[in-house]
Amino acid sequence: MKGFETARRVRFADCDPAGIIFFPQYLVMMTTLVEQWFDEGLRIPYAELLGPRRIGLPTVRLEVDFTAVSRFGDDLALRLEVERVGRSSLALRHEYRGGGTTRLRARQVIVATSLADHRPVELAPDIRAAIGRMQDQEPQGSP
Repeated sequence: MKGFETARRVRFADCDPAGIIFFPQYLVMMTTLVEQWFDEGLRIPYAELLGPRRIGLPTVRLEVDFTAVSRFGDDLALRLEVERVGRSSLALRHEYRGGGTTRLRARQVIVATSLADHRPVELAPDIRAAIGRMQDQEPQGSP
């Protein structure tokens, strides 16, 4: 399956006193990666979804395997793939690698919701079309 890839350096602010990523920071990275995927991969401004379109994309399920330590200064390759597209939900797979080693694997389910009443709404046709185009292409994203 085609996906979205980008690079990220582990920053001092990501780490605990032992100099390794404090695990909740990975969740911040996931949220940022989804936003970046919309902006750069799907070419649908994430800020437009939350702003004028009033569509939220909260995480409703998250499974994470932390498979190796990431340290301050490590360069990570972050990859996101679409596993499943539902009526209002997306199942996403994350894999974060550094130095040839997988550091994290995760499965995340996000749901499109109305910011007016926080109830699920159908994924917009432009989002579905953009995901379809992405899955027909080679992996994309920032180096």
